[in-house]
Amino acid sequence: MPDLVIIFSFIIVLALIVFGTLATMHKRTLAYRERQRALDREDAGSNPTDTKKKVEQLEQRIRVLERLATDRGPDLALQIEELRGTAAPDFAPSHEENRV
Repeated sequence: MPDLVIIFSFIIVLALIVFGTLATMHKRTLAYRERQRALDREDAGSNPTDTKKKVEQLEQRIRVLERLATDRGPDLALQIEELRGTAAPDFAPSHEENRV
């Protein structure tokens, strides 16, 4: 009989440990999902002026790219390098060479 009590006690303690661990895991999962939802709501409700500025910047870049794509002038390489903010490449003709 005492052996059964020890075995039963062991099973009860083991079950408490397992269920306690599972409950903690479940709480952490719920907290994680809530934080994710809060971040999603925050991203969805971002400042409209920031979004408008980003759209305007993208539209400006598209206009510049369209102009560069349709411009067949000899200064195209120079204009591209100026937009990049680097020095003109050696292969690009200079303004003086085009005037001669």
